[in-house]
Amino acid sequence: MNQLWLDEEKKHQKMEESKGRVCVTGGTGFIGSWLVKRLLQDGYSVNTTVRHNSVEHRKDVSFLKSLPGASQRLQILSADLNNPESFGAAIEGCSGVFHVATPVDFELREPEEVVTKRSIDGALGILKACLNSKTVKRVVYTSSVSAVIFNGKEEMMDECSWSDVDYLRASKPFGWSYAVSKTLTEKTVLEFGEQNELDVVTLTPTFVFGPFICSKLPSSVHATLNFAFGRKGPFGLILETPMVHVEDVARAHIFLLEQSNAKGRYNCSQCLVTYERMSELVYAKYPKVQPPNLDSLKQVEGIKIRDLCSKKLIDAGFVFNYGVEKMIDDAIECCQEKGYL
Repeated sequence: MNQLWLDEEKKHQKMEESKGRVCVTGGTGFIGSWLVKRLLQDGYSVNTTVRHNSVEHRKDVSFLKSLPGASQRLQILSADLNNPESFGAAIEGCSGVFHVATPVDFELREPEEVVTKRSIDGALGILKACLNSKTVKRVVYTSSVSAVIFNGKEEMMDECSWSDVDYLRASKPFGWSYAVSKTLTEKTVLEFGEQNELDVVTLTPTFVFGPFICSKLPSSVHATLNFAFGRKGPFGLILETPMVHVEDVARAHIFLLEQSNAKGRYNCSQCLVTYERMSELVYAKYPKVQPPNLDSLKQVEGIKIRDLCSKKLIDAGFVFNYGVEKMIDDAIECCQEKGYL
């Protein structure tokens, strides 16, 4: 009986490994960690990279090690965008690479040029490692809504829309340094793919909302909670914004890896949500929470972030599974469990 059980277990493990090995850079982040979780769930073996190069950057990876399937199919390796060659070991032997890691410096502790160079050099190092591996069939790069919306246009944005770097550098809205780095890095990875015949696709999520397994409150969840409760955050008072559930973002990454005909950029936005709709949903589910009423906000200058058209992703066959109510429920319940609310 024990031998039969062991045979079945080995057979199950072999099936689980049948999808091969992939790499996720930035595995301790909001999207990266959820992507690792989903890949393990889907039967992939995963290499993920984290920064372990100093005491200040030493990160807690216990939440990754405790994921189902992690003990058999997850390897955690050290790599840093400051050292682009450091990603070679994590990429070696992988069939797909998800480049999620990115420098984030909303506080402007470093000059924009330094952050952008780190982002581009790191991405190029990763892409070169993919070429050298001879095994990587596709790279999926995680971009951002920030690489699309800062261009002075009022209509819905499609994959042809890019943020205007000159405008960002001149006007300096909150998060402008991050927006510049994401815009120029995405353009660089697409150009590198074309010039070197490396299959590269990019995914551009809007505000990512929902639950999280990483050890810190993600900035996009924090910003969206401020939106939900009518609070002014670093971005200002948000009155309208596009949103997408983190699970759908992870699924979209994997979809683009597996979809043979995927090419170029893909926007990833499930819905455009107004503050009025958000406050209605929050108050209906959480009556103890009292969002400000609309009349009290009419005198306040708020921000309306335009939506991204996800028709290209949907036409390719992707289906969004989670709407705004699920995003709110999952995010608030997760924050309550972790003591953030």
